[in-house]
Amino acid sequence: MQTETQSMKDLMQTKWNKRPLIISGPCSAETEEQVMETATRLAKTGKIDVLRAGIWKPRTKPGLFEGIGTKGLPWLASAKKVTGLPITVEVATAKHVQDALQFDVDMLWIGARTTVNPFSVQEVADALRGVDIPVLIKNPINADLELWTGAIERLQKVGVKQVGMIHRGFASYGNTEFRNAPMWHLPIEMKRRFPDMPLICDPSHICGNRTLLQSVAQKSIDLDFDGIMLESHIDPDNAWSDAKQQITPEKFAEMLDALVWRHENTDAKEFITALATLREQINHLDDELMTILGQRMKIADKIGEYKKNNNITILQTNRWNEILEKAYTKGEKLGLSKEFITKYYDAIHLESINHQNNIMNS
Repeated sequence: MQTETQSMKDLMQTKWNKRPLIISGPCSAETEEQVMETATRLAKTGKIDVLRAGIWKPRTKPGLFEGIGTKGLPWLASAKKVTGLPITVEVATAKHVQDALQFDVDMLWIGARTTVNPFSVQEVADALRGVDIPVLIKNPINADLELWTGAIERLQKVGVKQVGMIHRGFASYGNTEFRNAPMWHLPIEMKRRFPDMPLICDPSHICGNRTLLQSVAQKSIDLDFDGIMLESHIDPDNAWSDAKQQITPEKFAEMLDALVWRHENTDAKEFITALATLREQINHLDDELMTILGQRMKIADKIGEYKKNNNITILQTNRWNEILEKAYTKGEKLGLSKEFITKYYDAIHLESINHQNNIMNS
């Protein structure tokens, strides 16, 4: 038994270091038959590294399906034995951790609703003190990188050596094409903070539907993510949770085949030379932009002085609307999206207001 356990640990170590790391399975374990069939069909594709299934499901409202609970863990253990693949589940409490470890779960992940709560993360971390197991941490529901970073640090402080991140998108208000807005700049920033830490994408929760799964997965690959976690089900339309975002194991395999896997670097001299030239051009343009922005803020300072001397308010809405409309028109001709123009000018406007506010109150 010890040899068998050690063998699975060695396999998990190999999988953890593999790129890309592919994790798949149903959103929720529903029945033993569903778990076993999903697992065997996924294993048959030869493309899956780790099997997943939700055992405990945090739900927004009471009365919804909250997972099959601990009785689903033996099903996953059986699937692991039959397929030879490691298994992973989500944990949110110390009891979840204890139950998962009792059934030799090979990898854990902390969900978005748990990451948002430092008390819950600390409880999970304390339960993992001294345990040698990989743990993936999903981004918090809200766009707060400090919560995400804090969760990582809590796991590291108790000695968890193999920690990774899952990007599953962020909650946003209003109707969008995504269930959870990707906000790609946020996981990119996390990759900057933790350059050696695995970062994988969860297109299922970003999309909330099947239509966008491939495009989101491809974008994550193009951004040099280290793998994908995607939900699959033998009968997606009748899944007990998140039916719209799940696909069959065979469809997932087809999607993986259609993805273009890129490399971060190359030894091709022609490419390296051309890239270096273009990057140098960008460096010069960035320097010019910084200089121009600095000059713009000096003019904003002067405007602030005039407003102060004449008792005029800082914010003048009509003037700002004029600037934006002019920027949209010119930006469109230059191939710049309206979304980018809005974010760019909002940042400039806020900095200008801060400058003028300092003048007003000096």
